[in-house]
Amino acid sequence: MRFRVRSECKHDNSSEPSRWVETALLPKGIPGTAAVNLSCIWHNLEYMDCTWHPGANASSDTNYTLFYWFDGLKNEKKCSNYSMHQGISRCSFSLSFPKVSNTYPTIRFLIRDDSEEIRPMCASKNPTTLVKPATPKRVTLSKINGGIHVEWSESDTFPEDCLFYEVEYHNGDLDTTHKITVKDNAVSIPSTDPNSKYTFKVRAKPELECYSSELSSDWSEEMSIGEKMDSVFCFVLIITIPLIVAVSTIILLFYLKRLKILILPPIPDPREILKRMFGEQNEDSQSYAKDDAVNACDKVNKEEEIHSLVLTETPECADSEKENR
Repeated sequence: MRFRVRSECKHDNSSEPSRWVETALLPKGIPGTAAVNLSCIWHNLEYMDCTWHPGANASSDTNYTLFYWFDGLKNEKKCSNYSMHQGISRCSFSLSFPKVSNTYPTIRFLIRDDSEEIRPMCASKNPTTLVKPATPKRVTLSKINGGIHVEWSESDTFPEDCLFYEVEYHNGDLDTTHKITVKDNAVSIPSTDPNSKYTFKVRAKPELECYSSELSSDWSEEMSIGEKMDSVFCFVLIITIPLIVAVSTIILLFYLKRLKILILPPIPDPREILKRMFGEQNEDSQSYAKDDAVNACDKVNKEEEIHSLVLTETPECADSEKENR
């Protein structure tokens, strides 16, 4: 905190006051440990989202705590919804004022740590400069009288006539983009090409008469209407159609050939038929001759087996009679 003091004559307005004498009261803590780069956004007049970086000389385990207050609050409030991503601290808290107006009290912030070694950081911000509307939702497209009618939902948290909208669209050519600014939540584009595909997106911005913020909402999801085919779809059709035709032709030729064989079978050659007939007869006669020869040989072998051995035996009594004689 800085203080300045000067003196002047109480009853003599013609005299000049003295020079200012300045003095400063430094906060406690090590220099370079205070939080830096405080940034806050008031989303859709519903909640405040603040981010900051740790001090260059602060340790990695420093736990900063954010407090805020404004005229109308009896005591300061503490933010409790913390998160951290890539070294950036974040805290969000609900923020609403008793009366919706274009004049809001200044919000004061204090970011500090419980340790006395961490120097606190103080900041004051005008909330009207931090307003960011919500993204328009439920964007609908319809064709009416040769044109295109675009409509979207309005925000319930903003006063009437405190928002305006930007509509951006193109008809297939990404290099040619048209932008329209409107006060209402609907717009009509007349005389559109029925054979073209139109793509739309919408965003909201606060009116300067209500808020001094230059922040705009995020663009809505792109919506399209029309019959123009996508380039990727056309490429797929160009590749797929010839392939289908070629496969169908091959299948058709195969079945036509089989159908031709069934309807008009080939006429057999008489010479081939006679040749096959006589050839079969000769083969049969040869096979029969072979069979007869084989049977005859078997028969001879059997006879030989049966009659080849004849045994003769002379009785002993006959021999004895011969000897006696």
